Amino acid sequence: MTSDPVGDAAADVVAEQRVRQMLAQDAASAALGIELTDVGVGRATVRMTVRDDIVQGHGTCHGGLVATLADTAFAVACNSRGDGPSVAASADVTWVRPAFAGDVLVAQAHEQIRSGRSGVTDVTVRRQADGEVVALFRGRSVELRQAPAPGGRE
Repeated sequence: MTSDPVGDAAADVVAEQRVRQMLAQDAASAALGIELTDVGVGRATVRMTVRDDIVQGHGTCHGGLVATLADTAFAVACNSRGDGPSVAASADVTWVRPAFAGDVLVAQAHEQIRSGRSGVTDVTVRRQADGEVVALFRGRSVELRQAPAPGGRE
């Protein structure tokens, strides 16, 4: 099966519009300075600079905020399709190495599989300066069912 580059590009444009609307309402990601740098159907790249106010007592970026960056990339990739809103059902994070104030972290998400209303997406968080892996994240998503029309069926 071959892909249609024109059709793929058009789908990517629609995906970007969809997720930019979603991110416009994401106060948490905005407060952390998370930026969308690339998106397409089933994939996303976001980045964040580690600020002094997100460094914890050991002098490294708080692991929960590294996970938040990964979760944002995951959310963008999952919601890049037009099927309906998707949310996390579960996630697993492996922290590989620390990040420090001033580091720019880049999270790349790729949907591995989508079956029915469920999907699995892998995210790799890297330090931009040297490409070193900071964390690995695997999330399972579930597409929410749309509310039935009044008097209608699901």
